[in-house]
Amino acid sequence: MIVLTRKKIYAGLGLVLALVFPALPVSRWENEFKNVHHLLGYEAIWWAVVVVLLIHVRFVERAPLASLGFARITLGDFTAGALGGALTLAGVAAIFLAVFPLFHIHEGRQLDQLKSAPLWWRLISVARAAVGEEVLFRGYAISRLHELSGSAFVAICLSWAIFTLEHVGIWGWGHMLIAGFGGAALTLLFVWRNNLWVSIIAHALMDGATVLS
Repeated sequence: MIVLTRKKIYAGLGLVLALVFPALPVSRWENEFKNVHHLLGYEAIWWAVVVVLLIHVRFVERAPLASLGFARITLGDFTAGALGGALTLAGVAAIFLAVFPLFHIHEGRQLDQLKSAPLWWRLISVARAAVGEEVLFRGYAISRLHELSGSAFVAICLSWAIFTLEHVGIWGWGHMLIAGFGGAALTLLFVWRNNLWVSIIAHALMDGATVLS
């Protein structure tokens, strides 16, 4: 028998926001690449969701942000994030250069549009993806799924699977290789260091090298 406590209900509501929102076709609804106003509108929606989730944690769940993995970052944490990001980038590059050509996979119009966007917007996009996706999929999803399921393994695997599949809707099935590999690496970094800043740093380096080049 499952006993629903107030804490579990609040965690469930937070998970709906954290895991369902990224699955919505907000980019298409907002017509993200139409002009600068649409670009900024899309980013504003994403940042607003992240802020709302953090408010939910602090004032509804009454939990510290440390419950998401936000902790003081040490030199070791920073180094782990930088090295993890570099190794993950190397793996992503191998997929792009070796696996994609082998199976005639192209990332498609979304990546072309992203790379043609202004540099300042790509910087904002990288920062938003690094902070937003790590807060939603790693910090919040893993911790709250762990609380609800009682299993760290289930929480890790479920958050990773959802992260991977939700990238397919935006980028296409070919991108599942990139999202799956990158998501697994970022998840391992987060679990290893138990510090969300580590996976944020790695995520920013990985996306930055891909999108800003």
